[in-house]
Amino acid sequence: MGRAGRRLPALAALFYGALAALVLLGVRDVMFLYEENRCSMTYMYEYPEYLKIKLPKKTARRYPAYELYLYGEGNYAEENKNLLLTGIPVLFLPGNAGSYKQVRSLGSIALRKAEDVDFKYHFNFFSVNFNEELVALYGGSLQRQTKFVHECIKVILKLYKDREFAPSSVAIVGHSMGGLVARALLTLKNFKPELINLLITQATPHIAPVMPLDKYLIDFYTAVNNHWILKAQDLRNLTTLSVAGGFRDYQVRSGLAFLPRLSQHDSALSVVSSAVPRAWASTDHLSIVWCKELILATIRAFFDLIDENTRQITEDPKKRMSVLNHHFVRHPAKMYEENPEAFTHLTGAFNWITVKASKWTYSVYNDSDGKYFSFPLASHRKSYSHVYCENSMLDTSSWIYGCMNTNSSMCLEAADLSWRAELLPTTKVVMLKLLDYSSLSHIVIQVPPAVGNKYTLGCEFFKEDSRTVQLPVTHIFSFGFSSSKILLNSTGLLYNVQLQHFNQIYQAFKIYIDSHCQSLKERKPSVYRLHIPWSYEDSITVAKVPSLAEISAKLHIAQPHSDSSLPELNIYSSPDCQYEVILKTSLLQVLGQIVRFHAGAFPVYIVSNILLTYGGQLSTLRSTGQCSDFSLQLVRTAKPYKVEPLISIVVFLLGFNWFREIWESLSLPEVDAAVLSSQDAWFPLVSLILFLFGTGIAYWSGVFFSTSLRLFSSLWLTLIRPPELQKDKLITPSRLCGMISLALVSWTTCGAFAVLIIYLQYLFKVVKLHVTVRAEQNIHNRDSGHSKETSQNSSTHTVKAQSSVGSVPEATQSPSNSKTSAEAANSLKLHTTVLNLFTWIVLLSLPSLIYWFKNLRYNVRLDPDPCRTTAIILVCILEILMNSSTSEVKSSKLLKIAAKVPLPLSVAMLAFGRMHLYRVPHFVTFSLLLHALCCFV
Repeated sequence: MGRAGRRLPALAALFYGALAALVLLGVRDVMFLYEENRCSMTYMYEYPEYLKIKLPKKTARRYPAYELYLYGEGNYAEENKNLLLTGIPVLFLPGNAGSYKQVRSLGSIALRKAEDVDFKYHFNFFSVNFNEELVALYGGSLQRQTKFVHECIKVILKLYKDREFAPSSVAIVGHSMGGLVARALLTLKNFKPELINLLITQATPHIAPVMPLDKYLIDFYTAVNNHWILKAQDLRNLTTLSVAGGFRDYQVRSGLAFLPRLSQHDSALSVVSSAVPRAWASTDHLSIVWCKELILATIRAFFDLIDENTRQITEDPKKRMSVLNHHFVRHPAKMYEENPEAFTHLTGAFNWITVKASKWTYSVYNDSDGKYFSFPLASHRKSYSHVYCENSMLDTSSWIYGCMNTNSSMCLEAADLSWRAELLPTTKVVMLKLLDYSSLSHIVIQVPPAVGNKYTLGCEFFKEDSRTVQLPVTHIFSFGFSSSKILLNSTGLLYNVQLQHFNQIYQAFKIYIDSHCQSLKERKPSVYRLHIPWSYEDSITVAKVPSLAEISAKLHIAQPHSDSSLPELNIYSSPDCQYEVILKTSLLQVLGQIVRFHAGAFPVYIVSNILLTYGGQLSTLRSTGQCSDFSLQLVRTAKPYKVEPLISIVVFLLGFNWFREIWESLSLPEVDAAVLSSQDAWFPLVSLILFLFGTGIAYWSGVFFSTSLRLFSSLWLTLIRPPELQKDKLITPSRLCGMISLALVSWTTCGAFAVLIIYLQYLFKVVKLHVTVRAEQNIHNRDSGHSKETSQNSSTHTVKAQSSVGSVPEATQSPSNSKTSAEAANSLKLHTTVLNLFTWIVLLSLPSLIYWFKNLRYNVRLDPDPCRTTAIILVCILEILMNSSTSEVKSSKLLKIAAKVPLPLSVAMLAFGRMHLYRVPHFVTFSLLLHALCCFV
């Protein structure tokens, strides 16, 4: 039994160490193992200047921490100092802890673009200074920021009053939480929706907050999203573009940046930066505001949105969406035209060459004569379903046309099919379904004279079935040991590999594409595109041929239930090459997906495990009179089957209308797991995995606590004489005064500040108790060694020992000291667990404390304060608990209830706290309140 007892802690440490290692592997995948930064930095040609705009006195007095600036450079900045503005106003809103100076990338490139058109059109970029507030973690100031932005819009429009082309609206670019503030403008009662007609958000978490740390943040999100869903018809004149950063952005996952479903189907667009034409790069949370490729796409879109008559952004919603689709979804490698001509005259003394073959390639190098290659369609319609053409000349001129002559291979007038093309990194491609173009008789490829240029063209006719293959993905539990393979002997230019059963966010794969060619001649690079049909989150890889390319395949958004399409791997191949596609499950990236989607819920699972252990310690204290060690009690008590089945049953029953009606009639909040399921962010076994991860982290947090206390006590014993072990009174006048003082601090300043003070007091008490217990143990060990030596001597001198006077009192005092020391050791174990719980409350309240400290010069009192009420209650509870001992608790009539309550509280915490982290301190506080009452009842 002894050997088994010693083996249990070692096995537990090994198991929980493995769990913690899995968590670290997932964190490593999210934060470090992403694609390299392919963005170019934007640079200012002249020194950037920020002109502060004077606000009305009432506005400046109401919002003393906020400011409005106008961006400028060089001569342009000097000219605008008198604020005689004639451009198009654009307002930039920074995000969480963001700076108003982040507008410089947009402003500088827009200025260079305006210089290219001789300032026929130009933009005035304004930026708001939100004092770098932590609005992603503290929601109390979001409403204030929204109202300030409304005032800024009114001030900006007044600057253009009486101008010839005075604007009636402002375009807004919002980074991170700035985008959410922009959307919240429409929820204000006195806000006129026509004041903004274009909104572009960058890495904005639209669906839900990354860390729901306070009620104000949740309420703000609920109000904004409900308004945009319920009032979708009223928002049709507002065009919204949301750009997500992709997998490089580990702060805001891209799934959160997609605009809520059901809102503005035809006037809202959500894309991932890796899918944006001419960018094709994932960005991190900060680089999205300076990524040159993305900024260029944004500025090009701005200039294409200008109405020549009003010299402002067009009021036509259809044109706005057309421009955004052109620059952010599918770029045809042509300059944007609002109404392109349906037919084009094919002029020029070009040679006409008829091509009857089903596959054709042509290399151009220093050709002085232009050519038209004509492909008659009649002979191909029966045998083939599609025609595919590509051109490596990445200019913006038209190059492919459709003729409707039935008798001749030449035509003077043709439909410009270049608008059907799509730009890729190394080529522009077009694929046409022949049935959709039944009126065409010929396809014509134009090859203009190319002096000094070298490029290739190619066309081929094919049946869709012959170029589409299906590859079933491997199961998640294959752990990368098995693979799916397919071999493509390329005879053409394009292959589509459909990935079967790839539709959930927890799936993650490594795809290896090994290319081999028969000849060693120079070939164009191959392009591999992972196309996700239900969202704009494609990723593109360019690889040399031959080579071995590696592609990560994982999703930002799960497949909607109404969608039956399959993700595709598009291979833009080289002829006469062989491509082997190998797909394996990536365990590391699966862990990364779990962390990416559910890391915000980790504190709930960790605290739930600690709370279960705390209940187990109270139960052991009641039954045996001894408090068990945290690590051993965690192994015994923290079991997922105690909490998970009940939540799963409730979620299942909520699928029935009758149960949902009963649930709603009781005014119970929604179960977070049910909400996550409706958002397709919940998958089988995830709660069990997260619970086990939470157990592993809780175990090692306990080890960390005990080790830290041992180090502190060792330092104390080295520097200071240990205090004597004595029993403290629960409440004294001085402690009552301290309690009232901290309650006043909480009420008049910041609740989190009072929580931090009482935490530090409690920590000092626990360290002091640890020092005392260690000192008593050292004395006890020394005395026991001395008594053993004395007993050996007394066996040889029995008569002398019996006549000794001092031995009797020493024997009578030993049990009392030992009992007191054991009681202190039990108290220390319980206090350490309470301190562990309380640490997580402090961590969850830390953002509001940082926010309060940063804004202290503007207001001493944090208003609104998410922690105020909880802080006052905790101050009273912990002032009692820090002076309590197990001797008072184990004789309490309430101990039985206090020991059983943590289990239902843990269940409730997991049910209602995953998406509402601010509820976690409430559950812990209630459990600690019962513990405090045990000291009296």
